[in-house]
Amino acid sequence: MIRLSIPVRQALSKLTLPVLIAAAFGLMLLGKADAVLAERARMAVADALAPIYGVLAAPLAHGRATIDNMQRMVTLYSDNARLREENERLRKWQAVAMTLDAENALLKANLRWVPDPTPSYVTARVVADAGGVYARAVLLSLGPNHGIVKGQIALDDRGLVGRVTEVGTRSARVLLLTDINSRIPVVMEQSRARAMLVGTNGSRPRLLHWPEGVQPAEGERIVTSAEANAFPAGLPVGTVHFTASNVPEVQPEARLDRLEVVRLFDYGLRGVLAPETPNRSAERRR
Repeated sequence: MIRLSIPVRQALSKLTLPVLIAAAFGLMLLGKADAVLAERARMAVADALAPIYGVLAAPLAHGRATIDNMQRMVTLYSDNARLREENERLRKWQAVAMTLDAENALLKANLRWVPDPTPSYVTARVVADAGGVYARAVLLSLGPNHGIVKGQIALDDRGLVGRVTEVGTRSARVLLLTDINSRIPVVMEQSRARAMLVGTNGSRPRLLHWPEGVQPAEGERIVTSAEANAFPAGLPVGTVHFTASNVPEVQPEARLDRLEVVRLFDYGLRGVLAPETPNRSAERRR
């Protein structure tokens, strides 16, 4: 083993950085001078390292797969526990529903109940979210001879959407229940108290004019009322949620922010056909 004196070692340590910089510049110049040679050198290094990468990649991939499987097992265990709880709740509700259905059938038989006729409906696609004279309305595309008239009820697969306010030969406009011009008579499902659902141009309409001595409850379901022969009774509207200022609003059941297809039902109601447009209302007041 060769022992170097301290001055020599100090000199070599000072020369290391300049030598490495010079070597780097030399390689850069060599690569610029002969691109083909530099590419061949890179590929030679890559070819030499490729088998090593392949050998190292197999255990790494196996380790990642093992970790993923463990995470899936943990998730699967929690999902199974949650599904068992939900299945148990659904079984309880199924028993309650079957009991209520049998009781309802017996009461109808004793009362000689005549069921309401099944309403006809037309399915239409939402083509625009343009309110026109309204802030919250959607435009529907219809075929010729569609038979749609003002006042028909619009629903999606979850609940009430609104009412038809304008009808053309191939289109119709539906006023959403969140529009400030919307007024819908409703019933609070628990207390059976009547109220009025008023649009606010926001995501949630407001609940107003319920009877004295009755207070809406958080999470209470709201359904339509047959008051004024404008809506059929029992259509799902939404659930009550109180704001920070303790104002009861209704979260709609319908997906009003992502409407694609709605159904227009003809219940044969000719109460309030449709709210007047703001322009016509202003002209009549004048």
